[in-house]
Amino acid sequence: MQYRKFGKLGFDVSAFGIGCMRLPLKLLADGKTEYGQIDEEKAIAMIRYAIDHGVNYVDTAYTYHEENSERVVGKALKDGYRGRTMLATKLPVWKAEKTEDFERMLDEQLDKLQTDHIDFYLLHTLNREIWSKAKAMGVLGFLDRVKASGKIKYAGFSFHDQLDVFKEIIDSYDKWDMCQVQFNILDEHKQAGIEGIGYAASRGIPIVIMEPLRGGSLANISNDIKAIWDKTGMKRSHIEWAFRWICNHPEVTVVLSGVSTMEQLKDNIRIFENALPNSMSEQELAIVNEVQKCYKSRIKVGCTGCRYCMPCPSGVDIPGIFGRYDDAMLFDTLEDHRVKYKRSIIGKGKDPSQCAECGHCESVCPQHISIIEKLKEAHDVLGS
Repeated sequence: MQYRKFGKLGFDVSAFGIGCMRLPLKLLADGKTEYGQIDEEKAIAMIRYAIDHGVNYVDTAYTYHEENSERVVGKALKDGYRGRTMLATKLPVWKAEKTEDFERMLDEQLDKLQTDHIDFYLLHTLNREIWSKAKAMGVLGFLDRVKASGKIKYAGFSFHDQLDVFKEIIDSYDKWDMCQVQFNILDEHKQAGIEGIGYAASRGIPIVIMEPLRGGSLANISNDIKAIWDKTGMKRSHIEWAFRWICNHPEVTVVLSGVSTMEQLKDNIRIFENALPNSMSEQELAIVNEVQKCYKSRIKVGCTGCRYCMPCPSGVDIPGIFGRYDDAMLFDTLEDHRVKYKRSIIGKGKDPSQCAECGHCESVCPQHISIIEKLKEAHDVLGS
């Protein structure tokens, strides 16, 4: 396993961290699975296999697998495994109604994880709204207190919003020990992006990467994308290319990958053995750039999800609609997204048929998207 220095903290961590958001699920009597029903035997075996093969970073959260992930991770880390790994979990700030709820949830997590301390404790999925709530409720003082008490060793946050919000969070607290951001070959300039990664690294803040395969979307591959990868003649899967591109960035310390099968886990361990920083040639980077251009040529709207257009006075879920439309085109998954669109957009009365064409959204859109026209276009495609 390859190891990297964890920023200003100085110790070594495995370049691959096992994410516990997509653990294997039980097969139920009706032949289906449910997200909250983890196959504990398989999950524990996989987590322990990872640690036995050099992985020393395990990432979970309060809400994963309908609040069951931490419990299973706690079982996996028994029998001496806890002392062999750095354990990360996350505080769901949005669930707190009062400041005291922060420590109540932390104590619940410690109990589930069967440990007396958490190595990396992250404020979960910060965006502008959640960050504002967290600050108002005194979450930074809470982090100071629980670090001093020994319940957590290091404080960090995971992030899903725009670059300006990321920089504000970084600058608001001089005791951040790490941050976790979404980064992959399609999101080089979205959310925190490459600029945000550089901003954090310049302050010595270690960077952990989530969604390296865009929630699994990049695991699906169309013939034209496959043809670009294949013309190199290299015996690499498209998944390996995606991981290697992220690892090529020296600012990155850990890449989280949520694995659902032992086969996926073993493949990830193999890939991360020598996916080194600054190791990709100019030719390899040119191939990645060609793949990125091919993907981007399919984008129909280019909405960044900044949500400046929200809330819509008529209740239309503008970023949700555009996100589904672009993803359907990006990954050739139109039929799948049509089903989801009818259920989560039309079924909830958030579709463009509600639009009053007031134009407010277009007046505040920083991308200058013709939102009214594009909403109609998306509805014609997804709602048909």
